[in-house]
Amino acid sequence: MLTRRHALLALSAASCARKPQDMNALAERYVKLILAIGHHDANYVDAYYGPPEWKSSQQPLDRLSTEASSLAIAIGGITGGDLSRQNYLLTQTQAAGSRIRLLRGEKFSFDKEAQMLYEAHPPGVSGAELEAGRETIDKALPGSGPLEDRYAKFDARFAIPAARVDRTFKAAIAEARTRTRKWIPDLPGGEAFDIEYVKDKSWSAYNWYKGGAHSLIQVNIELPINIDRILHLACHEGYPGHHVYNALLEARLVNQRGWVEYCVYPLYSPQSLIAEGTADYGANLVIHGEERLAFKRDVLFKEAGLDPTLAAEQHKVQQMLRALRHAPIQAARAYMDGAKSKEETLAYLQRYALQPKAMAERRVRFFDEHRTYIINYSFGEDIVANWVQRTAGQEPAARWKAFVEILSNPRTPANLL
Repeated sequence: MLTRRHALLALSAASCARKPQDMNALAERYVKLILAIGHHDANYVDAYYGPPEWKSSQQPLDRLSTEASSLAIAIGGITGGDLSRQNYLLTQTQAAGSRIRLLRGEKFSFDKEAQMLYEAHPPGVSGAELEAGRETIDKALPGSGPLEDRYAKFDARFAIPAARVDRTFKAAIAEARTRTRKWIPDLPGGEAFDIEYVKDKSWSAYNWYKGGAHSLIQVNIELPINIDRILHLACHEGYPGHHVYNALLEARLVNQRGWVEYCVYPLYSPQSLIAEGTADYGANLVIHGEERLAFKRDVLFKEAGLDPTLAAEQHKVQQMLRALRHAPIQAARAYMDGAKSKEETLAYLQRYALQPKAMAERRVRFFDEHRTYIINYSFGEDIVANWVQRTAGQEPAARWKAFVEILSNPRTPANLL
């Protein structure tokens, strides 16, 4: 991807150099291209809060493919402008062209598709690594029977009763918001979100950003939600995750700088690796270690009506599960490349992600609907975490400064490697 982009930049600069002021016109073309692709893919436009009149009528995919290629060449031809903005627009436009190829029926390997859409090479994880992670958890959960069954019974003890999900979720959100505002005091005024509880979705929660620093967060309550999951969702979807990310982009790039390309968010694009990676990383940045344990024990366990004396044991096992967090990527790779059947993939997820069958089935449904998008979570988190570590080290204020820099500036995955 980097080689291709650099070649395109060189070719374009030589053949059709443009002035920096042309960037706004090209950004408008980009927004209209994304909206037009959305007519062919209901999931593609994740958020849009730009001019209503830019929503075009449906155009055939071959015409959109030509526009994506033409637009990429034009963006590459800009000389003397903001290079980070130019790079973001070009990378996003190339990914849009790749999405069009997929919509037209072209097939690619899992790794190739991930590279085309997200500018990233997803990691492989060996069976030996996953078995080592299982062994650690196995030792922490004594008893007889398969580890999958023992873990399911253990985890079920920390499922939040349905009648207490809302109060527990709101308590988690309140804590995450307070902690986030300590480090990001200039969040847009009036920022807020609504909460809805839904069922029959392939995802566990979703943030629908509406513009004006307002989001709708939907939480899937079809399957039980445990204490750690409710806390993670509050941070990932809210503070300092998707809600904060989108609000900062709107305030700092769209409103202050007039960069209209950020008023649209195409789901299957490099922006998603940044969005999901920062949301997962932020969920640990905002509350971690002993403070995380204390908050779960003293607040969330009580809100959920669970025994807080069990919090330390639960917290310890949850930390061990981190060793298995790349297993879904490996499962998706084998499934989409045809190396494993659906039944084999379900068995793999149950064994190596320790997911109950119902949860594994929902995960495979996610693979079917969103394909390589799965890489953006744990792998995106790794990319963000490594960049913050290299940039800021362990000092909290420096880490938050680096984190906010990613949230509110033009970034693509390659910029963080």
